[in-house]
Amino acid sequence: MNVVFLSPGFPAEMPLFARGLAQVGAKVLGVGDQPAAALPPEAREVLSDYLQCSFSDENAAVEQVRAWLRGRSVDRVECSWERLMYLAARLRHAFGVPGMTMEQTAIVRDKERMKQAVEAAGLRVPRHGRAQSRQEAWSVVERTGFPAILKPIDGAGSQNTFRCDDAAQFEAALERTRHVDEISVEEYVEGEELTYDTVCAGGRILFENVSWYKPKPMILAQNEWISMQNIVLRDIHAELPRPGVELGHGVLRALGFETGFTHMEWFRTASGEAVFGEIGGRPPGARLVHAMNYGYDLDLFTGWAEAVCYGRLSQDTTPKYNASMIFKRAQGHGPRVVEHRGLRELMQRYGEHVATIELTPVGEPKRDWRKVVVGDGWIVVRHPDLAYTLQMSDAFVNDLLVVAG
Repeated sequence: MNVVFLSPGFPAEMPLFARGLAQVGAKVLGVGDQPAAALPPEAREVLSDYLQCSFSDENAAVEQVRAWLRGRSVDRVECSWERLMYLAARLRHAFGVPGMTMEQTAIVRDKERMKQAVEAAGLRVPRHGRAQSRQEAWSVVERTGFPAILKPIDGAGSQNTFRCDDAAQFEAALERTRHVDEISVEEYVEGEELTYDTVCAGGRILFENVSWYKPKPMILAQNEWISMQNIVLRDIHAELPRPGVELGHGVLRALGFETGFTHMEWFRTASGEAVFGEIGGRPPGARLVHAMNYGYDLDLFTGWAEAVCYGRLSQDTTPKYNASMIFKRAQGHGPRVVEHRGLRELMQRYGEHVATIELTPVGEPKRDWRKVVVGDGWIVVRHPDLAYTLQMSDAFVNDLLVVAG
């Protein structure tokens, strides 16, 4: 099976998805904008061929890929990076292979079309609207009310996303997003923010997961000192995650999603209501696939590849642990990491339950927290008992300090 895989070298998880394809027997034909020599070794080692191609002009990219592949068959075109999903859809059309079409891609990339499709299925979404001008934005917020969220229609993560509690904050957010062609304005939903993630094949859910964000990603994006926790929940049918699982099933039916990874974000209100946030036809970023692997003791990079290539996932998908991933940010005004304060004591207390730990080494430059989601490193703790997992996770949040000096 020949699989064209877009951007095997970036972002950081992409070499692992390329590796997964190779491990299930696919010939991986990589297309990226980096020189081959600049690819991470993990990617270079598994590629059967590689084309360096500019992604700035999609028409030109399609023709360049077509010329490069002339005489070779193509069975799948896969892309796990949101930025290139439209190009992947165009390549599928060009080669007549299965996968998300341009229309299906538009629904999961355009936040307004997405919410309209979910709302039409009778599922709860925030009050919302799109805007291409200040006047349109003010018209929408009159309907949604405050607090409101302002974000790009085709955005990713929390970039250019703002909570606005009043008219002055809304005006300031409009000013900060003047460079964005089209924005989404929606009701701010009070409640816990969680994910619903799946691997599907032929419309069947082969794997499903719920993770809990502590705190909400938007709060993380605005506060340098916060350590983010992404908690993979072992029992997805417990009281906290269950409404999101039911919502997720309805969303997948409403969108007619067929094959691949999905990553949905949703809110659970104090009353227990599940409210749709958004969904991507791609895997989650920020190492959440790693956290799921530690929670289930499997390899979803390979599991996803098996699903898209052969329509199955043969690994045991029984949840084994609650797994919490904690991201640390260096504190202090110096340019380099000088200490991992408290780490030795934490490892003495919880070391047997620490699945992995990767911190910026002492002596190396600290990372820019505004540009690097994982900050200055991450730790995964896991345990079958959720309360104990949360206790360990909070300890690494409060008692571990990555010091910059």
